[in-house]
Amino acid sequence: MDTHNETPLKVAVVIGSTRPDRRGDEVGIERKGAAVGRWAHERAQARGGADYTLVDLADIALPLFDEPLPPSLGHYTGEHTRAWARTVDGFDAFVFVTPEYNRSVPAALKNAVDYLYAEWHDKAAGFVGYGAVGAAHAVDHLRGVLSEVRVAHVQAQVSLGLYTDFEDLQHFAPADHQEGALGTMLDQLLPWAQAMRSVREKAARIPAGV
Repeated sequence: MDTHNETPLKVAVVIGSTRPDRRGDEVGIERKGAAVGRWAHERAQARGGADYTLVDLADIALPLFDEPLPPSLGHYTGEHTRAWARTVDGFDAFVFVTPEYNRSVPAALKNAVDYLYAEWHDKAAGFVGYGAVGAAHAVDHLRGVLSEVRVAHVQAQVSLGLYTDFEDLQHFAPADHQEGALGTMLDQLLPWAQAMRSVREKAARIPAGV
């Protein structure tokens, strides 16, 4: 019996924006990304089915990619890279929370993906986007990026509109149906995460060079 497959799936809810929010001289407003990420994390935990961890790229604080060798070689020189590799390696799946900047993803999120290679392989991903058009372009771009590092992404996604899910374009107040959208995405994500775990375990049992 495969005991590893009986352990709970580990899912990271990744806050992909590091941008602080500020309105006039008022400081301390919760970042949109943090508010959305916390909402997704709390609702996911309430649904259960996996262990969910909130991962904020603002806390990870990766510099712009500075490894001398391609990540595909797996020879990481920086401690910040090795720490990030350990973090990503510990999860079975990811929920990426992303805004949209100029029709694409934030630089910090693209940078975080680009740092690693094998640690992303055969994992699953879902998306929670927020912005004027629900971050549709950003999520589409992120799907392409993740495909290059062999992450399987689910079809359903959460699209939060700046004019419909934020009061005064600032304070996160999701419409009632968004929790259902999140549930649909998670219902697709968890079976894929389980299947991808089996793929990784099977690959690990194949002798090198075969």
